Order: sequence, then C-alpha cells, then structure tokens
Amino acid sequence: MKYLRQPIFIIGILFSVFGLVTWLGSVLIPYLRIACQLNNFSSYLVAFSLYISYTVMALPAAAVLKRTGYKKGMALGLFIMTAGTLCFIPAAMSRWYVLFLFGLFIQGTGMAILQTAANPYVTILGPLESAARRMSIMGICNGIAGVIGPLALGSVILNDADGIREKVARMASSEKVIELERLAHRAILPYGIIALALLGLGVWIYYSGLPELHDEADDMNEANGHHRKTSIFQFPHLLLGVLTLFLYVGVEVIAGDTIINYGTSQGFRMSTARFFNSCTLGGMLAGYLLGIVLIPRYLSHIRVLKISSLMGLAFGLAALFTQGGVSVAFVALLGLANSMVWPSIWPLAIQGLGRFTRIGSSLLILAIGGGALLPLLYGWLADYFSPQQAYWIVVPCYCFIGYYAVYGHKVRV
Repeated sequence: MKYLRQPIFIIGILFSVFGLVTWLGSVLIPYLRIACQLNNFSSYLVAFSLYISYTVMALPAAAVLKRTGYKKGMALGLFIMTAGTLCFIPAAMSRWYVLFLFGLFIQGTGMAILQTAANPYVTILGPLESAARRMSIMGICNGIAGVIGPLALGSVILNDADGIREKVARMASSEKVIELERLAHRAILPYGIIALALLGLGVWIYYSGLPELHDEADDMNEANGHHRKTSIFQFPHLLLGVLTLFLYVGVEVIAGDTIINYGTSQGFRMSTARFFNSCTLGGMLAGYLLGIVLIPRYLSHIRVLKISSLMGLAFGLAALFTQGGVSVAFVALLGLANSMVWPSIWPLAIQGLGRFTRIGSSLLILAIGGGALLPLLYGWLADYFSPQQAYWIVVPCYCFIGYYAVYGHKVRV
C-alpha cells in the first residue's frame, strides 16, 4: 500500500487545515464578543458565517471539481481560503464586525471545495469497510490542529481578556473605543501568518503528485450496477444521511464553540475558560484513536455510530442536570461522543452512489450548514433562557443520529 502513503499524507494535511480554521471560531466568538461588544446571538454569527458558506457553495463546489478535478480543486480551495483570511487584517484594523463575518464566509467557501473533494477521496481511496478507519486518521489530523490552533490564537488575542472586559466596563466612551481597537488589532499578525501558510500550501498541492480518482468512481458505479439510476434522489439512504450530518455538525459545533462562553456563565474566568475548547477537541482525538484501533477489527462503523449517539444523548442530558465544572466537563465529553459520527456517516451515506458520488458528496457538504443554524439557535436560546438550558437543542439531534445508525442507512428505493 505504499502508493497510498503520499495521498493520505497530503489529505491529512488538508484535514489539519480544516481543523485549524474551523476550531479557531471557538476563540473568535468570545474575542469578538468583547472587541465588538456583542450579545450571545450576535457572537454566534461567527459560526453561522463560516458554516452557511457550505450550504451556499456545496453544489457549485461539485461543478468546480468536475471541471478542475480533485487536485486542482483542492489548490483552488486553499487560494480562496487565503483571500478570506486576508480579510481579517482590514477587519481588525477597522473593528468592523461585518468584515470579519465576510472573511469567514470566504474561508468557508474555500473549505466547501476542499471538503467536497477530500472526504470522498479518503472514502474511495481504499476498501469501504476500512473507510471509517481512514477517516479517523484524518480526524486525528483535524483534531490536533484544532487543539493547537485555538490555544495558540487564544494566547494572543484573549490574553488578559478578563482584565480588559472589566476595564472597558468602567471606561468612558472615547477611552473604551481606543481600548477595544487595541484588542481588535491583536488579530492582524496571526491571521497574516495563517494567510501565508494557506497560500504556500495551495501552491504545494497544485504541483504535488496527488493522483486523480475520476475513473475509480465511475468504475465503482458500473460494478455496483447503479448505471440505471437517473437521479440522486433515488438514494434515500444518502438523503437521510444528509439530514443526519446536518444535525451532527450542529451539535459538534455547539460542543466546541459554546463551551468557553458556557464556562464563564458557570463562574469560570476567561483566563481559564479559554482552554475548555481544547478539552472538547481532546475528547474527539481520543475517540479518533479508539476508532483506528477498533474499526473494523472489533467494531463496525455502524455499531460505533449507535454507541456514539447514545453517548451524546447521555452526556447532553448530564450537562443539563449538573452544575459548575461537572456540567462543563459533560459538554467537553460531547467531543468524545461526536468523534466517530462524521467518519461513520460518510461511508454509509455514499455507499453505492457510483457516478453520483460527487453530487452526493456535495449534498453531504451542504449539510455542514447545520453548523451555521443550530449554534445560532443555541445563541438565541441562551439569551432567552440561559446558556445551560439552551443545550436541550442537542437531545433530539442525537436521537435522530441513533435512528440513522439503526435503520436510516438501510433505506433503499
């Protein structure tokens, strides 16, 4: 399997990019809440702007990949992400929240192209029964970057955030503006570095030896006898998978992006709470490692999906009925429950799609929009009720994930 090492290595780096850019939102939300003086609902527009781009751009991304192929499409996605990241520099200089959100949308547009290419690429790069294991390896790459990125960015832009917040509350309007502008400017250097890294990675991918898999997808189609299918809507297991993934991404983003603010609502100072997202991602990493060991030798990805849904339901309810650090810990444990849901749903949802694999992948990427809408709903509930009671939103989501694991993935026309 030596010929697979370079593609897996390259795709692993791309999944690290996904983790880095995606989970920086957990730090941006409390940072921009202070710098731009936002409430819960407004601050969660950070997640909305990043993830709604998947919904808007998923189908266009399939058309792009059809013209460019996987490799050039991945490079294009990285160049678009570079442009979005560069928007943070004028946004930080002007403290203009709308421009931050626009930059996040452009970043998400690039990631929509990358994800539409990378996820099916990993799935069809080897045997289907071990696809969840390969996705787990990608998840580790994603998770490691997701742990390190927010810690590094948080140490820069959230340094002494408690002191700044308390100081700003006592300041006159003119002094407050100067202090908040100084805080906003902290984002300029780290996002300039990220933009350069993305640009360099895009150039490297463009000139890499990453193989195309166009023919493999079509061959799989013929082998499975699905050349008689005329529409993507003739695959109900895919459509149910899209809804399941929509709900899953929503609860995954809620678990990662809300825990810092939730920690402060439970009495923790920002200097401590800013590390809580890394606890959530640490749980995800642990789950990915278990997936590599257990799948497919000891557990099928279907069994793992069932276990994950039960764990998510149990941890979500426990977070609702406990207080303080214990409740925060159960929110962090949702990371463990969530870790194997994405790599388990993908192979189930795209199984047997054949020549419809790209459009099916686009629909699954479209489902990432759950990360835009459900956290925003959480923010509204947090303002209306409380940050803790808002976690009731995760309960029906995990129930539906359990349904897909037990029955939904079997539905066929």
